[in-house]
Amino acid sequence: MTPDPGHVTPGLVCAHHHLYSSLARGMPPPPRTPRSFPEILELVWWRLDAALDLEMIRWSAMLGALEALESGTTAIVDHHESPNAIEGSLDVIASACAEVGVRVVCAYGVTDRHGPEGARRGLEENRRFVAAGGRGLVGVHAAFTCSDETLEAAAGLAQDRGVGVHMHVCEDLIDADAPRRLKGIAGDAWLLAHGVHLDDELPGVIAHNPRSNANNAVGYARPARFANPVALGTDGIGGDMLEEFRLAHALHRSADVTANPEAAWGWLENGRRLVPEAAEDRVTWSYAPMDPWRLAYTTDVRPLEVVVGGRTVLVDGAPTLVDPVEIRARAAEQAVRLFRRLEES
Repeated sequence: MTPDPGHVTPGLVCAHHHLYSSLARGMPPPPRTPRSFPEILELVWWRLDAALDLEMIRWSAMLGALEALESGTTAIVDHHESPNAIEGSLDVIASACAEVGVRVVCAYGVTDRHGPEGARRGLEENRRFVAAGGRGLVGVHAAFTCSDETLEAAAGLAQDRGVGVHMHVCEDLIDADAPRRLKGIAGDAWLLAHGVHLDDELPGVIAHNPRSNANNAVGYARPARFANPVALGTDGIGGDMLEEFRLAHALHRSADVTANPEAAWGWLENGRRLVPEAAEDRVTWSYAPMDPWRLAYTTDVRPLEVVVGGRTVLVDGAPTLVDPVEIRARAAEQAVRLFRRLEES
């Protein structure tokens, strides 16, 4: 039976994800309770990414892609870091997402936190992946963890390969100096994640991550103020973009009682600026009409069928290309390995 058009939308896009964080749920507590954003990075995320190996990366990407697909998200813009497993990591992520049937744009987050050699290896992974035909951006962690030389090298590599840079910008006040350092090298093809404390203009798309920003207590980004296009991401907290849309609208209303759902819906739709092919994907939903005024206050809306690139990858809510039970079981095994390493570190 042909679905009512009111049930059908193009594919949704997660404009900023960290697929490796799919294994983080239930991870051992940090050595002490973080009391600031820099401490969250140092005590949680930088310990976790240092513990990753390629097998963990594979199954975290498989799980993250599966959860995105099950939420009607057909494309992910991923930002990856694994300082002890850099080489080949982007291939592993791209392959895992393709196996599930989800589009992905990959980037390795270059940083000087591991010295000049670590930065060089990160740049090389970006260069190698894109040069080999991979769909990617040049990743940078954030200006505050990079030297000017590394920032300039990343910008130069992106320009040489005809792609943008995907990096965190002004997520916290620790990165407040980023606009000064990036002016003159940032471009329209750049993807600037967070922008919570971004007061000076920089070119590029802003990836707004409302749930993550609230979770890290870094503040509300007030995305409506930007002249830049704004897209929605999850910053690694799953791939459910309808849920992220609802929260984006709720936080917008908390700051401006005149805000309506069409603003947050526009941010959601802007993800397709980053992955235009997602506009040709088709998601048939359990609810109609798929109207932002209704969806902002309607929960439990789920995809029934998803078609990506002309191929049906989800039917009756179940993936067609992979076994979700196996993916979740294998990801759970890798999480145990990861947690063991964290306990030993």
